Amino acid sequence: MTLLSSMMRGVSMYSHLTDIDTIRMLMSIGGLVPVPSDALVTPVTFFVRKRQLRGILENFDAAEDGTRELSGEWVVGKKTWQRLQADWRARKEGKLVGKPKRKERVVLYLHGGAYYMFSSATHRLITIPLAKYLDARLFAVDYRLAPETRFPGPLHDAVSAYFRLVDDLHVPPENIVIAGDSAGGGLTLALLMYLRDNDYPLPPGAILLSPWVDLTMSCESWESNAKFDIVPMPQPGDHLNPIACYLGEHMEKYLTHPYASPLFGDFKGLPPLLIQAGEVEVLRDEITLLAHKATLAGVEVRHELYEDMVHVFQSLPFLEAAKHAFISCHDFVWSFLPQYQSRIPQSLDTSAEKGLEDEIDTDAARVVRGDGTETGAGRESISQSPKPQRDRDSYRRKRHSLSPTPTLQGDDPSWDSKYLSSSSDDEGDLFEGGALRPSRSYTPPPTDSPGSTRPSLPKRPSLARLRSTFSAIADAATVSASDSIHIPPVHTHPIPPTADDDEASPPPLPPRRRSQLASASLSMTASSCEAPPEPAIRRSQNSHPDVSSLCRQWHSSGPANQTRTYNYGPPSTEGASVSASAASTMQVPRRARNHARTLSMSAFSPRKS
Repeated sequence: MTLLSSMMRGVSMYSHLTDIDTIRMLMSIGGLVPVPSDALVTPVTFFVRKRQLRGILENFDAAEDGTRELSGEWVVGKKTWQRLQADWRARKEGKLVGKPKRKERVVLYLHGGAYYMFSSATHRLITIPLAKYLDARLFAVDYRLAPETRFPGPLHDAVSAYFRLVDDLHVPPENIVIAGDSAGGGLTLALLMYLRDNDYPLPPGAILLSPWVDLTMSCESWESNAKFDIVPMPQPGDHLNPIACYLGEHMEKYLTHPYASPLFGDFKGLPPLLIQAGEVEVLRDEITLLAHKATLAGVEVRHELYEDMVHVFQSLPFLEAAKHAFISCHDFVWSFLPQYQSRIPQSLDTSAEKGLEDEIDTDAARVVRGDGTETGAGRESISQSPKPQRDRDSYRRKRHSLSPTPTLQGDDPSWDSKYLSSSSDDEGDLFEGGALRPSRSYTPPPTDSPGSTRPSLPKRPSLARLRSTFSAIADAATVSASDSIHIPPVHTHPIPPTADDDEASPPPLPPRRRSQLASASLSMTASSCEAPPEPAIRRSQNSHPDVSSLCRQWHSSGPANQTRTYNYGPPSTEGASVSASAASTMQVPRRARNHARTLSMSAFSPRKS
């Protein structure tokens, strides 16, 4: 974390010393980071064929001759794979005749990387736990990257991957969930908008992890959070500027195109969205505006803000917040979506199951374990029959809902988390026998009575302790060193003055909403649905008029959506302890808190600016 933070914050100042190929090679080092264990990964290559696409992709589709290849990989959790194997064997032997089929989910994942780096393999820190927590088969596609492929080339590949699932593998659209992080989150929204605009069947929902939705970079959090986040600031004229690499010579034409900057699009008719963001990431304000605008358009939005978390914190497995973010993804798919999607998932027919089995169950499949390397063992090493599940009815009696929204009566058993699996050490405290434990860590633990003995914490593995030590060192070092970072303006879009504006000087910053301090507890806690930090435009430059108008609307009428704020507090130390009741009432102005911000889970120590 120390090396990552130090390198990423200042990398844009030294981009002239390298090129895109070197950056991609350095970023691939992330594949050496230990990943969650017990998952089956199968690389896949397929040909892109004509699909009679409409709209902006019509000419690109017409140019396809069936010889261009795309690659990706299927990711399946160990216990999901064992369940599927047992199901396939039982059906072949005729043991499940007359029994209803489980209504499976399939996830299409679009990785992030500023549109010009990373791949499905580098994102296994996200795709593996996501597949395991959702108990679903996940396909991560390697769409073409910039600058070799400009907009809308990556969108064309995402559309091709989606229709390959629907048309070639016969997966019903209502069974598909699309997910993506950062640039992949923006691409996910672009895919949804393209499908809606051209009357194609839509998936029932999407998961957006820190989505990049405004390429004009008009929001203030690009500057106010720059010294806390790990995302470098794109510089004007830089040959590695991701916006210039992605849009090319047509930058002015496509900069605010809804398929490139979805914040400028129309959200009417889109399926429910789970939007997760870190409070100290540079994209925070535009993500807040995204949730606000989508809600105004009638979209069911679940917006979650994780205090002190950076951009795509879900990829950092040593963070407790990452674990809870994946639990929330499970709740969104299995509890939230069934209440809002117009078409319920279908049972996969024989051709769909056969196609998925033939594509995943191949000699190319490899087990990825916790040491970060693909083992030489193939799929047979995790094909043993799963342990017998506990009685379903007794489990249902014990299970608590993961969401304040109740489960619909008469839901198919497939909506249950019975098969949700994780046998890795990283997730052992949240799972029991392949299912979510009834006790939830979203609620704070009861306050210890005077004289009571605090239970001892379980001893963590040496690697986990080492990670925490380096993370603490990184937190202290980066906060003190970040004050020297200077960020120049990027864009020069003029803002039309209003009657209330002072033409001689920029209008003053609107008052920032106050936020509560994290209570000193050991668990991730969900606060009441309070308003997130108020989005604002960048004052060191002229921001786009549409974003300025959206910020003024948010300021005048408040957010249209509710935001769940999750905070994490470490154990309080002697002389600096804060009770839960006192912490819930203490409020510190946003700008004062910025001076005491840390990257992960350090305690707040706000001081006056």
